[in-house]
Amino acid sequence: MAMKEQKVLTIEGYKKLEERLEYLKTEKRKEIAENIRVARSYGDLSENSEYDEAKNEQGIVEQEIARLEETLKNAKVLDEAELTMDMVGVGLQVRILNLKTNREDQYSIVGSSESDPAKKMISDESPIGKALLGHRVDDIVEVEVPAGVINFRILEITR
Repeated sequence: MAMKEQKVLTIEGYKKLEERLEYLKTEKRKEIAENIRVARSYGDLSENSEYDEAKNEQGIVEQEIARLEETLKNAKVLDEAELTMDMVGVGLQVRILNLKTNREDQYSIVGSSESDPAKKMISDESPIGKALLGHRVDDIVEVEVPAGVINFRILEITR
């Protein structure tokens, strides 16, 4: 049997996944069970779209529960005390300068389960995140993205 890939999570990310799992297992399951009960009361299940919809939603929620349980079971939670700011790593923030556009950005490097590009939280598995890992302040990092190649200078690494 193949070993499952270990996902790196920050403490905050781990807690968020635990909270989501708890919500799905308690509140969402009860809500779906009630929807199924109500839909059954409408009669013939073979032509009951409410019943079909509730059962489909149940399947989706059960898949998400299984995925979250697997992620949490195989998670490696970062120990903040072990984080050093001498090089880019998961759990740290990095301020970079795009050498072509002269634009600065700051990103938090997080595990793939926590990424949220809209909040400037990029995955360690994304093209930019992966390229930045292990580099130090003042390093120039070349990143291949769908639009081509971008060069960044690392300006600062913080927690």
